[in-house]
Amino acid sequence: MQEEAASIDLSVNTKNVFSSALRFAMSLDTLNNFPELKASAQEQVEFMLSQDEQVRLLVSQEEELKSVVRLGISNLVSLLLPGELGVLETLCDIEWLCKVLPRMGLMKDLVFKWADVSNEILVIAQSCELGVKVKLVEVTGKVLEAVGYGVVIVPSRSRACLLKLWLPFVRRLKTLVDAQGSSESEYRMDEDLCELLEGSMVSLVLTLPSSDQAEVFGEWMRGVALEGVKFPDLSEAFEVWCYRSKSAKRRLLEKCDRLATEHLAL
Repeated sequence: MQEEAASIDLSVNTKNVFSSALRFAMSLDTLNNFPELKASAQEQVEFMLSQDEQVRLLVSQEEELKSVVRLGISNLVSLLLPGELGVLETLCDIEWLCKVLPRMGLMKDLVFKWADVSNEILVIAQSCELGVKVKLVEVTGKVLEAVGYGVVIVPSRSRACLLKLWLPFVRRLKTLVDAQGSSESEYRMDEDLCELLEGSMVSLVLTLPSSDQAEVFGEWMRGVALEGVKFPDLSEAFEVWCYRSKSAKRRLLEKCDRLATEHLAL
């Protein structure tokens, strides 16, 4: 009985510590007034998720902990929508969340929230400074990666909207950043980020219905033709779409011919 009670006490203590760290890490209690404490809390959350088996078990079982995380996601994304001071710091917090949410099985909550507000975020982003736009694309890259590689399953309509909304923004931003001179500017889209975005978009577009694919490729080719911007390079996905379209058309014609032959035979 004593061992069982001690185990329960340990579990409760671990839950309380982890919950408190989560709240500070997501600025639920800090109100951004204690950046050192928030940074420490984020490190503690990462450590506990990677090293403490009991914490991972608690996260998978405790709805209360999941509710804390979901509240944090909602609050952080909501802080972006006014487009006021602190946007860059908020984006950094969301970027940190992208590292820990997959370990908690909650990346889908951020993805669905991001998809819901992407249009609003992009309207606000037009007036933001370059550094904020780059950080915004870094966060979006994590969302597109999760969707494109099947980590988070979302409806076809949401996948299409995500790609159609963010493709033009990413393309224009890459052009703007390159024009600044990436070797001299403190704001740049490095090779890793570009590969992440390009790979995610290629994978994502291949999951869409043919009509949505055609629309995405049309937007991409207009960018190449009018602006000379090939990034992101969707050539591979375009070739796959062309092959599938030809195959589908050929199968349709073959079926029509077969049906016509059968009709004449009758």
